[in-house]
Amino acid sequence: MAIGEPTIASVGTESLHQRLENTWLEPPGFIGWFQRIHHTTIGKRFMFTSFLLFVLGGILAVLMRMQLAAPENHFLTNDKYNQFFSVHGSTMVFLFAVPMMFQGFGIYIVPLMCGARNIAFPRLAAFSYFIYVGGCLLLWFGLFTNTGVDTGWFSYVTLSGPDFSPGKRVDYWAQMITFTELSALTTAICIITTILRMRAPGMTLNRMPLLLWEKLVTAFAVIFAMPAVMLASSMLLLDRLVGTQFFNPAEGGDVLLYQHLFWFFGHPDVYIVFLPGTAIVSTVVAAFSRRHILGYTGIVVATIATGFIGFGVWVHHMFVTGLPMLSESFFTAASLMIVIPTGYQFFCWIGTLWNGKVQMKLPMVWIAGFFFVFLIGGLSGLMLASVPIDTEVHDTYFVVAHFHYVLIGGAVFPMFGGLYYWMPKIIGRMMNNALGHLHFWLFFIGFNMTFFTMHFLGLHGMPRRVYTYLPELNLARENQIATAGAFLMGLGVLVFIVNYFWTRRFGRVAGPNPWGAGSLEWATSSPPPDYNFLELPTVNGREALWDAAPRQPIVDGLRDDLREVLITNSLDADPDHRQEQPGPSAWPFWTAITTSIFFVWSVFSPKAVWALIPVAFAITGWFWPKWGPTQRRKAEEIWSE
Repeated sequence: MAIGEPTIASVGTESLHQRLENTWLEPPGFIGWFQRIHHTTIGKRFMFTSFLLFVLGGILAVLMRMQLAAPENHFLTNDKYNQFFSVHGSTMVFLFAVPMMFQGFGIYIVPLMCGARNIAFPRLAAFSYFIYVGGCLLLWFGLFTNTGVDTGWFSYVTLSGPDFSPGKRVDYWAQMITFTELSALTTAICIITTILRMRAPGMTLNRMPLLLWEKLVTAFAVIFAMPAVMLASSMLLLDRLVGTQFFNPAEGGDVLLYQHLFWFFGHPDVYIVFLPGTAIVSTVVAAFSRRHILGYTGIVVATIATGFIGFGVWVHHMFVTGLPMLSESFFTAASLMIVIPTGYQFFCWIGTLWNGKVQMKLPMVWIAGFFFVFLIGGLSGLMLASVPIDTEVHDTYFVVAHFHYVLIGGAVFPMFGGLYYWMPKIIGRMMNNALGHLHFWLFFIGFNMTFFTMHFLGLHGMPRRVYTYLPELNLARENQIATAGAFLMGLGVLVFIVNYFWTRRFGRVAGPNPWGAGSLEWATSSPPPDYNFLELPTVNGREALWDAAPRQPIVDGLRDDLREVLITNSLDADPDHRQEQPGPSAWPFWTAITTSIFFVWSVFSPKAVWALIPVAFAITGWFWPKWGPTQRRKAEEIWSE
């Protein structure tokens, strides 16, 4: 293994391509679908599935807006409305936002941006997708069988306890949490290892693209935040199924313990969704400003600070629960302080655009929409950080408006910007520009019609989480405007779907780097081959392609008959050693299936412990040693000694 001169295209290069293609080929056919473990395959699956859940959750939102378009409407029953808003919120938070923004984009883009041939622990990444699908099916199975969760996406006790919510509705929701958070945790392990140990030589920590920094901080936030909500949902399940009393004050439990555990996850989760959005913004702003991002080091520090401070603001969701005022003042201060690193990033983006040669291509249009929308969400967040204001508007539609401005502004607008930016890399064709602009304006106008109006609904006293309202409240006009906006948003998403299928068939061929961007994912063909890079790249600056030397060196010495990847050290990305990755396998799928059976069975019977036996068999098959060329060579070396 060495750093060598770049290879001139030749017959030998074609032969190398063929050998690597054979080595890294993903299994074809129906059976092969369950065995594929390459990061591009898993990343696309996450993006497709989470976007499908985004559409389904959006349909529920439109149905709820139809119910609220008129006072004392009977389009939906009280029970059906409660199921719809609970499943809508659970879908958008747990099944769409994190799987799309962190897992989908992360698994697909991070290895390419690192200059690696695959993600670390590819079978674990495949497992994370299959177990995520299990959580999706469990939640929506409940809705389609009229046993959907009806206690909100947060399922506060005591409403979600056994006394007030009999049946299996809350049980399905609580176990769905286990599925999805296990999926996020396993993905975080893969992404952290890839970023720290599989970067291209020369990509030192101070040369890492900002997207990698923000994915790294997000992955650590996942590891520290997700166990809290898994613990809360597991304790809730035990209270409901086993008879424990964690949240029963009559038996020494504590109702507020649930809220503390939930929001200790819940507010960092906002930044687990927001930081990947800022990663997309930084990437797109630099690409279409035609210059390096302004304030690189400060943005890295701001990202890390956001990850830390995000764990110290959860109590501002609980200002109305009767906590001591002194403690609330500290969380007010933290809630105001977290604005500083975000504001710093905003000024860096504006400075980059100000001094750059801005190209208002379609991805950049969505980022401009993000600036407008998220700024409004941040300003209303400052208002809610004040205890007196939060006390007045906490259970009104003002909070609903703020929440959606932050999450849709911080996640959905960057998501569409990222999809339009990387779609040429993913499918090899350019999205239709006219349809893309139509999508933006329908969604942007519809979004502001819906959620800006909700600020006024909240200030006029409309409570959230109710399925109807009285005519004498005079709220019909604002609700009708909000409902019309929801339909415009849905129409915009439909235009995007049409654009996607049109592009796959008729779109202009993209080429390797249609935007002229500077990061390494654009150094290979579109879409990438199964091995990602014919010759592993090296890096000479923060924008690898812009800063490359005339004859930038390449990595030489990796075998082409084995799935070998280059391992570099964490600090300076100097080559350390080669490592063989496992080949395609169905065992991650079977491990996810057996684990899912255990999780679901445990909702109905303590005998589910027997399901751990097939789980053990599946894990054994997963890690059973294979007698391949590398193992044979090592054995021969031992025997020769």
